[in-house]
Amino acid sequence: MIIGLPKEIKDNEYRVGMSPGTVHTLVEYGHQVRVQTGAGLGSSFTDEDYKSAGADIVSNAEDAWSAQMVVKVKEPTELEYRYLRHDLILFTYLHLASNKALVETLLTAGVTGIAYETVQTESGELPLLAPMSEVAGRMAIQIGASYLLKTLGGRGILMGGVPGVAPANVAILGAGIVGANAARAAVGMGAQVTVLDVNHARLKYLDDIFRGQLLTRMSDGLNIKELVYQADLVIGAVLIPGGRAPWLITKDMLSHMRRGSVIVDVAVDQGGCVETTHPTTHSHPVYEVDGVLHYCVTNMPGAVPRTSTFALNNQTAAYVVRLANEGLDAVCHDRALQHGLNIHRGFVTHPAVAEVFGLKYTAPLLAIGDAS
Repeated sequence: MIIGLPKEIKDNEYRVGMSPGTVHTLVEYGHQVRVQTGAGLGSSFTDEDYKSAGADIVSNAEDAWSAQMVVKVKEPTELEYRYLRHDLILFTYLHLASNKALVETLLTAGVTGIAYETVQTESGELPLLAPMSEVAGRMAIQIGASYLLKTLGGRGILMGGVPGVAPANVAILGAGIVGANAARAAVGMGAQVTVLDVNHARLKYLDDIFRGQLLTRMSDGLNIKELVYQADLVIGAVLIPGGRAPWLITKDMLSHMRRGSVIVDVAVDQGGCVETTHPTTHSHPVYEVDGVLHYCVTNMPGAVPRTSTFALNNQTAAYVVRLANEGLDAVCHDRALQHGLNIHRGFVTHPAVAEVFGLKYTAPLLAIGDAS
């Protein structure tokens, strides 16, 4: 198979879809890999690194996209829509539930779109979302701590406080991988941390591993209001696999929050769990609503690209190799990849995506059979 690795063009996106190690494995299996020149520079991989791994270095994006499968990090932007076509397998983060224009474009082009974030094992784990959730969760606390500085528009609160002065109050909405990693970082900085979730088992798990270093509360309307109103920093860590995140913080609630408090909505890729969330970029990361700073960057891990690229490839490489070796047969024989299949040649093949936009859902195996 010919596999393409284009350079990411989203604002300040420095990750790359495949490391030289992943490319080397593909070449060993007899595949051809086309790497756009400069694709890995943001993650400190040179063209020579990829050439040494056996890749062909191509001079432009079009040559990288003219492959049977393209492996990326982020969803295609409008500038990349012209490369989409019916005989292309696209393996990347897609986050379709918050992007109707991309859904329509992929359907019209007939692309086979497999989304990292919905590849799901029989045990319910999301192995290709997990590494970036770990990174984003830890980053959310670092970023929140920075924006609590008065010089950056925050309340002027030190996360860990000092003797005789209370630490920052941190509320984390969601006890999944993002929430757990955010909690780890916040506790490590000495903050007062409360995690909310609807899953009692997850709260019990965090209570056990943190041994009283944080508080846990069931996520309901009253508890959310109470804790958000008291918080200096709120982390939005809610996930509905493949679907749109629910609004847990409404616009009306902002006026009751502390002036200069900070919201870091990690759920922004799925529409955000705050009503006033809208996507931002690393170039312009924050905005203020009713005195509350919102940080809603859609590619947070792109700011630590070398760590993120290695973490992502640790999980994606095996799936990339299987898709290269077997093509769509890999999807037919792997339930995890069937969950990952969101779009196939004009069919919507993920139920959450279909539900969000009122589109017809077609089961993955049925769509593959009908399109073949």
